[in-house]
Amino acid sequence: MVAQPEAASKSYATLLEPLYDIDNPKFEAVIFRRLYKQIMGPGGLYRRSTEIYPQLGAIFKQDLLTWTFPSGATVRFAHMQYEQDVIGWKGAEIALIEVDEATEMTEYQFFYLFSRNRSVSGATSRMRGTVNPDPFSWVKVLLAPWVDDTWPEDDRAVSGEIRWFVRKDDVITWVDADYPNAISLTFFEADLHDNKILIEKDPGYEAALDALPEFERRRLKEKDWNAKPSGKKFKREWFKFYVDDIPELMQSLEIEKVARGWDKAATANQKKNSRRNGPDYTAGVKVGRRREGLFPRYIILDALWEQKDPGGVEELIQTTALQDGRDCYIYLEQEPGSSGKQDIFNFVTKVLTGFIAEGIPSSGSKELRADSFAAQCKIGNVGLVRAWWNTGYLNFLCAFPDEAVHDDPVDASSLVFNQLYIPTAKDPNEQIRDLRRRVELQQERQAQTTQGMLSQQSMLPEKRKAWWE
Repeated sequence: MVAQPEAASKSYATLLEPLYDIDNPKFEAVIFRRLYKQIMGPGGLYRRSTEIYPQLGAIFKQDLLTWTFPSGATVRFAHMQYEQDVIGWKGAEIALIEVDEATEMTEYQFFYLFSRNRSVSGATSRMRGTVNPDPFSWVKVLLAPWVDDTWPEDDRAVSGEIRWFVRKDDVITWVDADYPNAISLTFFEADLHDNKILIEKDPGYEAALDALPEFERRRLKEKDWNAKPSGKKFKREWFKFYVDDIPELMQSLEIEKVARGWDKAATANQKKNSRRNGPDYTAGVKVGRRREGLFPRYIILDALWEQKDPGGVEELIQTTALQDGRDCYIYLEQEPGSSGKQDIFNFVTKVLTGFIAEGIPSSGSKELRADSFAAQCKIGNVGLVRAWWNTGYLNFLCAFPDEAVHDDPVDASSLVFNQLYIPTAKDPNEQIRDLRRRVELQQERQAQTTQGMLSQQSMLPEKRKAWWE
């Protein structure tokens, strides 16, 4: 895998790689881009290939997008815009597969192509990819030992170092070289100044990169895989208050109420088939509200997000509730209709018996529900406990709203925050209502246990409605 910033000769490196084997009449290479226009358009692979391949006697057949060399060796261009396009390569045997700008492909497309990387031509079967740094791409996970700043410092890989991994059920595990069926991977880093011809012919290009917004400049010029944009609704720089998870410090926060909000999904991790990187998460965000007069008033105490099947979701929420303690309120997003009420009833009476839990019906758009939370974040009124999940959690917030990025942790945050938030004009007797609600919930569950919970399924929603009126 070659990772280089903008204009660092990635495409030329891709076109030169097949030349090692062009004297082999059985050799076949395929170079992929996501879109056809990226191959045939101005500055595309085809235009650049005309500077190289004809000098070696190759002839281009446009209907096949294929260069044929005097020996009979071929280099073909192909595009793969949609995931289902992989079916067209079923049964293919390709000695050299190259993916120019691998971050534009989905993980499923890339590894499906890898399964086609085989040949009896005598040439060494290999796969190459080029990328620009992308902090949200699956490629960053693949290249984590080289590019992820959260990778253990004593295990960081350097440019050109070979590592080995196995991949099963979409999970990458790094192993030793002698591990059965281990796949070798290396990563080479380059920069703008490696493209000496471009710098000589267009000295103003570097100035154009410098003029980019900070995030794009750090990514495309400075090779920064961890540069992330300030958000559309949330901005990273709003979060300046962090507190270490030390008992003495946590006690000094003077938190008056703690709650966790849940946005439930019931889909285990599976093959990716959308712009998003896999199925939705079940996300839980725990927030503490400090006493009036303290700033910031709200502290994100914990955040988690996992992809689970229905049984796994119940186990996750129940286990987390036990860890949070019975003084932690639990709010679950309630889907519309009778099925949503039934789902919440089952959770409250079976999964979360003994906890202060209730369903909160969702209304309005996700963005609208996040408004109050975003407004308090903007003025610095939301802090975080310093923990491993901070970076991932802020990544979700700062990407919202984006259909290519999961919004489940944002939804969970908005849900719990909207239950904890106290506007200036709020009724000062909320603590009394909370206490009444806690006592009534416990009394009701005891009564339902005695009378038979299944025969009383309509009781809980009716009583809950009366409390809010």
